[in-house]
Amino acid sequence: MTSGAVNGLRAYMAVTAAYWAFMLSDGALRMLVLLHFNGLGYSPVQLAYLFLLYEVAGIITNLAAGWLAARFGLAATLYAGLGIQIAALAALAQLDPGWTVGASVVFVMAVQGASGVAKDLAKMSSKSAVKVLAPADGGLFRWVAALTGSKNAVKGLGFFLGAALLAVAGFQAAIWAMAAVLAVILLAVALFLPPGLPGRMKGADSWSGWRSSDPRVNRLSLARMFLFGARDVWFVVGIPIYFQAVLSDGTADGRREAFFLVGGFMAAWIILYGAVQAAAPRLLGGADRQDTAVTRDAIRWAGFLVPIPFALALAVLVAGDPAPWLTALLVLGLLGFGYVFAINSAVHSYLILAFGQTERITRDVGFYYMANAAGRLMGTLLSGISYQLGGLPLCLATAGMMATASWIAVRRLA
Repeated sequence: MTSGAVNGLRAYMAVTAAYWAFMLSDGALRMLVLLHFNGLGYSPVQLAYLFLLYEVAGIITNLAAGWLAARFGLAATLYAGLGIQIAALAALAQLDPGWTVGASVVFVMAVQGASGVAKDLAKMSSKSAVKVLAPADGGLFRWVAALTGSKNAVKGLGFFLGAALLAVAGFQAAIWAMAAVLAVILLAVALFLPPGLPGRMKGADSWSGWRSSDPRVNRLSLARMFLFGARDVWFVVGIPIYFQAVLSDGTADGRREAFFLVGGFMAAWIILYGAVQAAAPRLLGGADRQDTAVTRDAIRWAGFLVPIPFALALAVLVAGDPAPWLTALLVLGLLGFGYVFAINSAVHSYLILAFGQTERITRDVGFYYMANAAGRLMGTLLSGISYQLGGLPLCLATAGMMATASWIAVRRLA
């Protein structure tokens, strides 16, 4: 292996390690906030509000991050993402239980907004780095799938870690512990990341070039927006709150047990989703497939996703009251949704890098993940509203409508 290949692999491993650390804290923070404030009696819509600025910040950050990385390099935006997340955690630890609900919601929204900026700086930096570091021998699909799949497995572990820390250590102690660990990771990455991580663009390229001239990038971004809306409309508020209500008996011990069960399910879902993403090249027939074949896969698998949430919504509606068989069906059905969703997500993550131009890859990836954040914003808001208005059936039916819109959008790639 040449010295250039060794440096490329070393840079890829350092970027991956930083992304893992960030997503572990991101998953843990989401569960900490959701379960802590649900335990305080916040309504589904109020819980959704806590995450809205997080998603709005993601939309803005992805547009700006592509330009910033192109100007200052991917290493700078990666360090900035980790640093902002540490500051956000330190700020959240200052939350005062004596504050009013309104003041608490506004404060947590602001902190979550900073965390959203941090998350998308780290994500854009890591994904763009793969494009410029991957070998030219057809390894792009494999490298992208490995980074994305492992990231989601780590984030899933973070979901369980957040729920467990809340049950064992309490809210503030958990926040400070995560901030300290992330600070150590930032220091380690700064020491070991090889110098000269690429990503800068020519000085002639300007802020106005945020939107791609390639219609494939724009159509894929639209499909991505609805795909993640279809997930988050049940994932953010609906299912966690429904399962916590079903699994808790109302006592303090019962609530703690429900924290572990809900956190465990959310963690398992994300981990399995990540494992399928990592295996997607093999599941689809190999990492060296042509872009046209992968595009056909994107269309076919988008169609497979559509009926699942509609079928689950119908089952919940017919069942009426919660029952053990319904809980089992929901778990199995949502795991099936996760399998199909993971294939869709992995194929999208490959296609954006395949379609994107190397000389402006940070801009194309930033625009694509701006659409991703817009989908999460829609899903987050609709998760709280649909659950409050129509319970879990409306949540799942809305997910089905989002999945249908994603399928319609991705068909335009053909």
